[in-house]
Amino acid sequence: MTRISYLKFIAILVLLIVPFLPLHAQDPKYPSAITVAQDGSGNYKTIQEAVNSVRDLGEKEVKIFVKHGQYKEKLIIPSWKINLSIIGESAAETIITFDDYSGKPNPLGKDVFGNAKFSTYTSFTVLIQGNDIHLENLTIINSAGRVGQAVALHVEGDRFVAKNCRFLGNQDTLYAAIENSRQFYQNCYIEGTTDFIFGKATVVFQNCTIKSLTDSYVTAAATSAQQKFGFVFLNCSLIADSAVTKAYLGRPWRPYAKTVFINCNLGKHILPEGWNPWKGDKMFPDKELTVFYAEYKNTGDGASVKTRLPWTKQLTEKEAKNYTLKTILGGADQWDPPHL
Repeated sequence: MTRISYLKFIAILVLLIVPFLPLHAQDPKYPSAITVAQDGSGNYKTIQEAVNSVRDLGEKEVKIFVKHGQYKEKLIIPSWKINLSIIGESAAETIITFDDYSGKPNPLGKDVFGNAKFSTYTSFTVLIQGNDIHLENLTIINSAGRVGQAVALHVEGDRFVAKNCRFLGNQDTLYAAIENSRQFYQNCYIEGTTDFIFGKATVVFQNCTIKSLTDSYVTAAATSAQQKFGFVFLNCSLIADSAVTKAYLGRPWRPYAKTVFINCNLGKHILPEGWNPWKGDKMFPDKELTVFYAEYKNTGDGASVKTRLPWTKQLTEKEAKNYTLKTILGGADQWDPPHL
C-alpha cells in the first residue's frame, strides 16, 4: 500500500468510527457548573439569568453555585428547566427575597388570566415548576410583611429536594402545591403565621425546625382522596415566638387532608387538642369525617396524647413503620431522594 493510499484508508476509518464514539466533553455553551455573583466575578449576576442559560429539558444535572448576597428576584424555574441544583455559599448569607402578596397591584398590568393584582398563587418569591430541582444552603424570603397571603416558596415540580435552607414569611410561607409533586425537605427552617405550610403535594420534612410567629395554624394540607400520604414530619422541632401560646398542628384546607407528626418535639404553644376541623367552610362543612391527622411518639409540652380530638389518631408501632422515605416518596419510579 502506498503512503497516499494508507492516509486515505486512515481518513476513511476515522470518518466511520468517530460518529460512534461516546461524547464525554461538555458542550461549552451549556456548562455543567455555573457561578452567580453580584460583584461580577461569576458567570452571571442574577440567579434567573443562570437558570435561563441552562439547556431546556437537559438530561444532565447542572449545578448553579450562588455566592453570598441578597438577590432581590422573583425567581421562576419553568417546567422545561430540569435537573438543576442551586447551591448557596451559606444559608445565612445567600438570600433570595421579594415582596409580592395577594391583592398587591401588578406593576406590569394584567396577567394572562386578566388579573391586575397578585393572588396567593402568584405572590411567590421563588416558583419551581421543573422536575428534579435541588436547593441547598439558601434563604428564601417573602418580605411583604403581615399583609395576608404572601408565598416565599411555591413548588409544583416532582422529585424536589431542599437541604439546609430557610423559608421565611408570614401567612402561606411554603406552598407545596400540586398532587403529582413529591417533595423532600431536610434540615430546613420554616417560619410563618397562618397556614404557613400548605398545599396538595406529598411531602416529607425531616429534621426540620418549624416556627410559629403568631397564635394560628401550622399546616393546611389539601391532600386528595387518591393520595396515600400528604405532609409527613419526621424528627422535627416545633417552636414559637415567646408570645405564641395557642397554635394548632394543622387544619384541613380540603376534605381528605393528611398530616402526620412522628418523633417530633412539640413546644408548649401547641394546644392540647392539637388539631382544628376548620368549621365554617360552606363548601366542605364536615372535613373532620375524612381527614387523616395522626401522631406517633412525639415529645415536648405540646405532645398531649390524652387530650387530642377524638377524630385524630395515634399510630401503632406497626403503622409508624410504614412511614419511610421509600414508602412515602418512592412512587412508580422508585425515587430515592438524596439524604443524609
